[in-house]
Amino acid sequence: MDRDFVEPILKALKQGRIDTDEAARRLASCYESLTFANLDVGREMRTGVAEAVLCEGKSREQVVAISRAIYKRTGRLLATRASAETYRAVKKAIPGAKYNDAARLIVAGAQRARRGGLVAVVSAGTSDIPVAEEAAATAEFLGNKVERVYDVGVAGIHRLFGHLERLAGATVVIVVAGMEGALASVVAGLVGVAVVGVPTSVGYGASFKGLASLLGMLNSCAPGVTVVNIDNGFGAGVAASLVNQAAAQPQPTRARRPGRARR
Repeated sequence: MDRDFVEPILKALKQGRIDTDEAARRLASCYESLTFANLDVGREMRTGVAEAVLCEGKSREQVVAISRAIYKRTGRLLATRASAETYRAVKKAIPGAKYNDAARLIVAGAQRARRGGLVAVVSAGTSDIPVAEEAAATAEFLGNKVERVYDVGVAGIHRLFGHLERLAGATVVIVVAGMEGALASVVAGLVGVAVVGVPTSVGYGASFKGLASLLGMLNSCAPGVTVVNIDNGFGAGVAASLVNQAAAQPQPTRARRPGRARR
């Protein structure tokens, strides 16, 4: 559902050309029902972020049907955790679809106009790049300028220092790290911007598939670190986009109360 879909219904209701029951029936069509899914195609209008397709756990046929329906209704598509085989199936239904192999993302539709400032995406190690790419590509799809700074983890922290000016100029920094997850604390202690920590499942036995990194980020002594779930690059990209674009919105001017003198 988008504004072009909703406004004619509201105008027809206001002008008396349809009654409330008919308006409700038409608005209800923004929830497109398939036999195995109910698509929330009105989500972007409500929240600013359209429904994405999580490909994991779905059959290829289900992914294709959902993707086709969302793209037909909204003109855009973001599908996460997609295999190359799933992408090839989706591309047959949506010829303009593109695949980010590193991020395992399928995207289709016109690129959003860039809004807000910069989202910087930092990875601790090369092994963290797939999750970092999921975050970066998601933020780009949502209309953000993104810069990547990869493989600058604490084992060689000097690699980070040459990028601090760029990071300090961002609106929000996404930090992706496995092992003990220390890089999020380091970055938050060096730059005065919001930091979204993404723990990854990269690490040896005692990392417990990302639990150590998750707990390390949650226990950060650096204020301003917000943490998403293990390997949740998509969630980090959405969160960073909302922060970045909210920061770019003009703030309303507050009128002074009458009769109060300025001191």
